[in-house]
Amino acid sequence: MADDLSQRPIVIKRIKKVAGGHHGGAWKIAYADFVTAMMAFFLLMWLLGSTTKAQLKGISDYFKTPLKVAMSGGSGSGDATSIIKGGGTDITRQDGQEKKAIEEYKIDDKTREILRERAERMKLEGLKKRIEQAIEANPALKKFENQLLLDITTEGLRIQIVDEQNRPMFALGKAELQPYTKTILREIGKMLNDVSNKISLSGHTDAKPFPAGDKGFSNWELSADRANASRRELVAGGMDTEKVLKVVGLSSAVLFDKIDPLNPVNRRISIVVLNEKAEKAVTMDNPSVDIDVQDEPDKELLQTP
Repeated sequence: MADDLSQRPIVIKRIKKVAGGHHGGAWKIAYADFVTAMMAFFLLMWLLGSTTKAQLKGISDYFKTPLKVAMSGGSGSGDATSIIKGGGTDITRQDGQEKKAIEEYKIDDKTREILRERAERMKLEGLKKRIEQAIEANPALKKFENQLLLDITTEGLRIQIVDEQNRPMFALGKAELQPYTKTILREIGKMLNDVSNKISLSGHTDAKPFPAGDKGFSNWELSADRANASRRELVAGGMDTEKVLKVVGLSSAVLFDKIDPLNPVNRRISIVVLNEKAEKAVTMDNPSVDIDVQDEPDKELLQTP
């Protein structure tokens, strides 16, 4: 009987006791994360409370458009000429954060000018996109999209409204706008107020002369009258009258389709939202500024029947 007991296996049961049950120590990690987050939150609140308005605006502008710090020049966006304190000791003229950034990184005038031109181009491209979206969304404009050409040139954003064979913008040989042309110009006039840039207007005709030639009423007078009629419609659409810097008639001197001078697309109104360089060239009559008024035409349009 003793031998039988000695052959039995010995089983040892060990019970593992865990403090905290199934929660373990995970709550400590969660609590530590919570405390860290709260500390960061109160630190952020303290920083916001101790930061000047000029510094806050500088930080905001940096994350909106980092290049603005470099291209703004002068006193920067932290500057203020109002009574709102903007970061300096004199509340009528504060240095602000952007001027300090420019001085710190020592950006020269040439680099600042390049950055300014790049930012201005981006602004005009944004306007171009908004006009294109408005054309797509507006049924009144959508059906004329083949007659609306938008591109960025050396002068700025160019908006051209061109004739089609069976859908001219004006009455034949007159400066009388067709009803749909008025609609187009008034819709464009509303959107031109979205930017502060000045505009120029030019009227163009094809090469077909008037019977009396250039001695009497000619394409020169007709193109000028049509450009001015277009200006009136832009203003009627809500455009600020102060935005117009130049209205000219160019007759057939600058053809859109140089291969076919009688092509209807040569009869057009060109609206240019001028960039800073082009605006200075007009206002100062500066011959050193190169204004290219003969940019290459849209090849796809020339192939449109």
